[in-house]
Amino acid sequence: MTGRTTRTPLRVGLVGYGLAGSVFHAPLIAATEGLALDTVVTSNPERQDQARAEFPDVRIAASPDELLDRAAELDLIVIASPNKTHVALATSALKAGLPVVVDKPIAGTAAEARELAALAEQHSLLLSVFQNRRWDNDFLTLRKLLAEGELGDVWRFESRFERWRPQPKGGWRESGDPAEIGGLLYDLGSHVVDQALTLFGPVTSVYAESDIRRAGAETDDDTFIALTHANGVRSHLYVSATTAQLGPRFRVLGSKAGYVKYGLDPQEADLRDGKRPGTTDGWGEEPESLYGRVGSGESPLTGGGRPEPTLPGDYPAYYAAVAAALRDGAPNPVTALEAAAALDVLEAARRSARDGVTVTL
Repeated sequence: MTGRTTRTPLRVGLVGYGLAGSVFHAPLIAATEGLALDTVVTSNPERQDQARAEFPDVRIAASPDELLDRAAELDLIVIASPNKTHVALATSALKAGLPVVVDKPIAGTAAEARELAALAEQHSLLLSVFQNRRWDNDFLTLRKLLAEGELGDVWRFESRFERWRPQPKGGWRESGDPAEIGGLLYDLGSHVVDQALTLFGPVTSVYAESDIRRAGAETDDDTFIALTHANGVRSHLYVSATTAQLGPRFRVLGSKAGYVKYGLDPQEADLRDGKRPGTTDGWGEEPESLYGRVGSGESPLTGGGRPEPTLPGDYPAYYAAVAAALRDGAPNPVTALEAAAALDVLEAARRSARDGVTVTL
């Protein structure tokens, strides 16, 4: 990738201003030194007004084509539109000569993700995938514990991304149309699978159970995935909208000790509430009452183990890494090939759940 010598801010075009665009991408881009939110693409008048109110200097484009017509005025395209548009928009942006960040999942299939990766390489352009939960507070803390050998050899990794939403909310994320790439397997499953692969490496087999539990729901809302990693670790991953009593976010069991952590990283809730990195004290921090526990032989809920201070979550680190990659040739924080490996697992999980088989990768 060609390094950039100018230190003027890199101009970012953001496609989409729904949940992903307005809550995650726009605030994080605006908070990143070296990046400037130049243009927001949305055809919705209310969202256009919202973008102007939150970022008075931003330009508005009604369509991606309008944005790409002035590709020479931009340095990066961020795609935060519905899943079914990701491949086509990323392809167009790369062919226009622009580096691209795509929200997860980058595509509906691993093959499409690898085709995009090849196109980016052909044009010597950055193609990165927004996997923000690699910078969750609990994930960063677990990586620290593993690096320090606190748990010994990990035998089982349990990860839960559970919610209690007994009534479907509708929208494309809950659509039963396969073209929409909706459902929890590809939504929250993209996060838990990516985390498992990042921690414990490639997978040799996948087993999954996937159900539609709620009346009126059209796509999976309660899914379990069991992975066997090449190094012998077993990952048990749960994603659900139908969990009346939430389990621990992580339960990690090793030969020396275990780590149990309840509760979600606070950054999403803070972003939804209008708090912003750089202007909010203690960004990503949580109270001691929510610290996980490390120990052996007893439940953490009855005092087993010791409190493990949770490292602050750091979503801003993702875009800081993107800026460094563009300016200085630093590593891509999340590659399209890493996303393709996660999609291999998600596709295998879908097949396993459908056919009632264990899929070998």
